[in-house]
Amino acid sequence: MQLPALPPMSGASLRPPTTRRFRLTERQTLANKLLAGRQKHTLLRGGSRSGKTFVLVRAIVLRALRGAGSRHAILRFRGNAARASIWLDTFPKVMRLCFPGVSWKPHKQDGYIALPNGSEVWVGGLDDHERVEKILGMEFVTLFYNECSQIPYGSVLMARTRLAQQIAGLQPREYFDCNPPGTGHYTYRLWKEGRDPETGRPVDPSQYAELGLNPEDNRDNIASDYVATLDSLPEKQRRRFFEGEWSPEIEGALWTLEVIDRTRIEARPGSTLDTLLESGAVPSLKRVVVAVDPSGASGREGERSDEIGIVVAAKGSDGKAYVLADRSIRAGPAEWARRAVHAFDEFRADRIVAEINYGGAMVEHTIKTVRSSIPVTVITASRGKAVRAEPVSALYEKNTVCHLGRFPQLEEQMLNMSSAGYVGAKSPDRLDALVWALSELMLAPQHAFSVQPLRI
Repeated sequence: MQLPALPPMSGASLRPPTTRRFRLTERQTLANKLLAGRQKHTLLRGGSRSGKTFVLVRAIVLRALRGAGSRHAILRFRGNAARASIWLDTFPKVMRLCFPGVSWKPHKQDGYIALPNGSEVWVGGLDDHERVEKILGMEFVTLFYNECSQIPYGSVLMARTRLAQQIAGLQPREYFDCNPPGTGHYTYRLWKEGRDPETGRPVDPSQYAELGLNPEDNRDNIASDYVATLDSLPEKQRRRFFEGEWSPEIEGALWTLEVIDRTRIEARPGSTLDTLLESGAVPSLKRVVVAVDPSGASGREGERSDEIGIVVAAKGSDGKAYVLADRSIRAGPAEWARRAVHAFDEFRADRIVAEINYGGAMVEHTIKTVRSSIPVTVITASRGKAVRAEPVSALYEKNTVCHLGRFPQLEEQMLNMSSAGYVGAKSPDRLDALVWALSELMLAPQHAFSVQPLRI
């Protein structure tokens, strides 16, 4: 078994035995290396059964064995959940698989596990006031907040005051794990925004590190059909329990995951638009357009540059719109124009719709350079992004837009658009292209833009 590259210990310590019967998965090994970093606060977020709790409990045992007389606490919001999940399940499993030669003694009444070198691992729930008082009456060198999405931030701050035990060779560490909730949660504020959840002030980024784990990375250790079960969940639950990602929570959001998900058409792996048309899953299509929202990016090197939104959508014979593909790219003009024309051919589109606020005549000239005969409609945005997006979001509310499959990056931008404006990072180029496509197919032009005569 590969041990993490932790700093050498000084003073009395016990080196845990190794065994060939257990191996961390590739992603768990990466998480293990992260835990050996210099940061004080580490978050492992991920889908259900991705192995994050196992990795963190294992890391705590390693620290306990390397620091004689050290104390460590594993905390959950509910005491009965802590006992069922950690005391009776994960901890015994970690000891059996990773440390088969190390004896350990549970002290159930007091709520801690004793190791041979005098170290203790305490397990408790923050709803158990008597146990909390006992735990918080001591000092610890490690605190682990298990399923921290359920633990209030105030409880974290209270427990943090006890992260004060001094053990030679061990630096105080806080571990967190969760199935990520919404972006309003303190985990998102701290590890993604880099801001204190209460004051809004920036935190020291060198002290915070996080990693996502996915149940697909842990297939060897879970039931064969479990991953498929998670993958088939409704989008909001799928995002949290399968992908291990935060779900946007913004005031006045124009789209929600529930709205996008309720008309989604799931395509089997290997399905094509033709097979879906033949099976009747998608009705015959009256029009197909490729919408382009250029950003002025000069090439791939501009990771800070915005992307060129390229979205393919169609109007079916049933009067509904179908989002077929998101081919957005960060590239220079020649490359994005070729990609747009390729999408035009691939989906047998009848028109490319291109916004020209940025670049003017350059946009239509770039597309025509790839193929002079291609039909292009150029448009100029005459209203703000949120105002343009509102009538399109109304189409979703009426169940008249269907996504053919999943478009994670496009849908992320949709979820971050509110009636007050866009609150996501960078620019919503994919969403802008979607708005152009659906406006062209489903709305009168004056709703979102003014059409300009095409100059050839």
